[in-house]
Amino acid sequence: MHAHYYLIPLAVAFGVAALTTPLVMRLAIAIGVTDRPNERSVNRRPNMPLLGGMAVGLGFAAGLVVAIRQVDPALPSGHLLAITLGGGLVLAAGVYDDRFGMNAWVKFAVQTVAAVLAITSGYDIDHLTEPFSRTTYILPVWLSWAVTVLWIVTITNAVNLVDGLDGLAAGVAAIIAATLALLAAQAGEYFGVCIGVAMVGALLGFLPFNFAPARIFLGDTGALFIGYVLSLLALEGYRQITLLTFVVPVLALAVPILDTTLSVVRRLRNRSPIFNADRSHMHHRMLETEGSARSAVLQVYLLTAAFCLISLAFAKLEGYLALLFLLAVAFFTYRLISNLGALAAAPKDPASSGAPGLHPGDDE
Repeated sequence: MHAHYYLIPLAVAFGVAALTTPLVMRLAIAIGVTDRPNERSVNRRPNMPLLGGMAVGLGFAAGLVVAIRQVDPALPSGHLLAITLGGGLVLAAGVYDDRFGMNAWVKFAVQTVAAVLAITSGYDIDHLTEPFSRTTYILPVWLSWAVTVLWIVTITNAVNLVDGLDGLAAGVAAIIAATLALLAAQAGEYFGVCIGVAMVGALLGFLPFNFAPARIFLGDTGALFIGYVLSLLALEGYRQITLLTFVVPVLALAVPILDTTLSVVRRLRNRSPIFNADRSHMHHRMLETEGSARSAVLQVYLLTAAFCLISLAFAKLEGYLALLFLLAVAFFTYRLISNLGALAAAPKDPASSGAPGLHPGDDE
């Protein structure tokens, strides 16, 4: 499939997101869906509109429709339904959360329902193949469901945790979506490419309004929706899953996965609830090092791109060479985490400083 077939849907997604973002900004302000700083918030800018995810969602939907008509891919049974229904549910929950607030456990419940919708539509991790002997192990149904739900819910929330600096989550997600689209193309899964292209276009159309100094935030509306779509996109090109090939999308999503894992470990170690806010995320460490929000964001972009390039390279490796490569990546990742001090105890007062490039997502 020639790359130029995807340029039109990319442009459509970009254009729709770029044109609708100013409208969403006005809507958010008109109905009061704006950031409400409190004693724990780091954002000090009043009346910053949320709901940026609505513009991303509209751009994504338009781009995906055009991509499907343009490319005419073989649509996996139910996969389009999972994207539309599950994505719509997560998007709606995000809108409600941005406007009225939602209990964390209720959000998890909604995400679990969306994950179940995806599983019943064909997105499931039901077997693993040992990479050396090529022995395939069929997972019990309960384990398959548990692993798949855990994957979808984790990635959905991982993007939300990364949403801590102006333009951070949108830019990181665009890099990851482009990488996962390339991986889907390598696997011959062109519906996955359509999803990736539509998401990249929508995010790039939104990003100029969100990059520091932001004029609108993604909000939970956008961060959760983007995370959900990326979680399914990561599974598109890897239906024949081996223990090593599944590492490929994990590497592409390494930055949000690492940040989420470290946040949970850090809070458990400090004996604090896992939903408690802190200022020890990877982007906070980058901000301390770089001194400005823009520089910190660009550094995280670079780190994400590096992991994505590693993911693309790893997809070409097999057997023991892949295992050695993975061990090397694990070692350097550990060194990175150590140098950033990402497991250090969190400051007690997350609102003690309010850099202008920070917003509510950074202390989730």
